[in-house]
Amino acid sequence: MFVYNTLITIYYNLPCSPYIFIILKAKWIYMHVYHYLTIQLPVIGEYKEKGSKFIAYAYPITNPEESKFKIESLKKEHHAARHHCWAYRILPDGSKYRVHDDGEPSNSAGKPILGQIEAYNLTNILVVVVRYFGGTLLGVGGLIHAYKEATKNALQQAHIITKYVEKHITIECDFQMVNTVIVTCKQYDGTILSQKFDMPCIIECSIPLQNEELFIQTIRKQNIIIT
Repeated sequence: MFVYNTLITIYYNLPCSPYIFIILKAKWIYMHVYHYLTIQLPVIGEYKEKGSKFIAYAYPITNPEESKFKIESLKKEHHAARHHCWAYRILPDGSKYRVHDDGEPSNSAGKPILGQIEAYNLTNILVVVVRYFGGTLLGVGGLIHAYKEATKNALQQAHIITKYVEKHITIECDFQMVNTVIVTCKQYDGTILSQKFDMPCIIECSIPLQNEELFIQTIRKQNIIIT
């Protein structure tokens, strides 16, 4: 998997007219990952063990900054809690993750939380488990089980959805090409993000990565040459 940037120039040969060009500027794409699973909305789950209460909060996120905000908010809401342990996993391929035990024995909290995220094959998600200490030590094994069960109970409440990786494209073209670009984009489940009818016209759109090759093939069938 890798992130890349491309600059593609497409020439459209119109009879009795000069070449008209379209520039496609593709922003970040994660190769070979066309879709991924995440949760639709925040959910909460609980687990109790020997007087200790574990409250798991799961949130859909897209970047580490979102996780920081949600963690700090929970710390303020549950300021009396002993621990606020968490794990997040992001990017379409789930390759970026982080765990935090927040004072619990090493690997007894964050890793079990992450383990459940991975068990459900989820990404772009943060799970924070707030622990109110009940006065009885659970031991490392007991903690691992408790954080795992709290996370599982939250994820069982979640509505898991499939999201598609999209390719964001900026298209510059002459006015007579605009309709062709829009129709072709929509044909392959693309979304028009913005349009500016200047000289040249600028169209911002996104296309599911899995449809990219078919999109290019359709362009070629309309006598557009990719160089």
